Amino acid sequence: MQQRLLHLPQRTLAALALSVLTMSVSHAALFEDSEARRAIIEMRQRVDGLQQSGQRSAEELRKLGEENSQLRRSLLDLQTQIETLRVDQAKLRGQNEQLLRDAADLQRRQKDIAQGVDERLRQFEPVKVTLDGQEFQADPAEKRDFEAALAVFRSGKFSEAGAAFGAFVKQYPRSGFTPSARFWLGNAQYAGREYKEAITNFKLMLSEAPAHARAPEAALSIANCQVELKDTRTARKTLEDLVRAYPQSEAAVAAKERLSRLK
Repeated sequence: MQQRLLHLPQRTLAALALSVLTMSVSHAALFEDSEARRAIIEMRQRVDGLQQSGQRSAEELRKLGEENSQLRRSLLDLQTQIETLRVDQAKLRGQNEQLLRDAADLQRRQKDIAQGVDERLRQFEPVKVTLDGQEFQADPAEKRDFEAALAVFRSGKFSEAGAAFGAFVKQYPRSGFTPSARFWLGNAQYAGREYKEAITNFKLMLSEAPAHARAPEAALSIANCQVELKDTRTARKTLEDLVRAYPQSEAAVAAKERLSRLK
């Protein structure tokens, strides 16, 4: 082949070389244009991808911004709710403390009321009394009125004492104090020289409570009233009855002495 080419004319060889060179340049040009197009296409694809990615990023950023704004609004609402709850809790705490104070005040008032009621009830509850050897139950009012009348008698105000004991026996006819009240009523009347009235009350006492500790003294007082009324005969009989009925009493000793002096 090379030998054949060597025998060709120079002009023919030149033309052939030019043709080959032209073909080579054309082929190279075609190759370079395809690569360029491919690179351009790839570049465009990359740009489009970046644009799409940028668009997606912008959209995502916009969404994130909206979510962030919504989250901030939610946080603000939550903070507002928390503050409201704190205020409400403080109010409730204050109300609870006030309720506790009110409850404590109410308990104290109830306790005071209960104590007051108990004290008032105790004023009406019967109390145990021991008087002149007798034990009985009596209302506090009875005890108070009897002791008040007795205090007046001991002060020497016999007229006032007689009125007080007279009112007592009328108000409390069935009281355990009544026999003693009649005894002191008779003594007050005797001191006021109301002998007949005194005899009546002494006899009532003896008929109601013949075993009373002061019954012998009441019988002796009757005899004294009869003596003051100049009724010696009746007085003697009263003294004799006294000695027979209560022989062991001090009043019986005094009655015997009186009998020895009576004529």
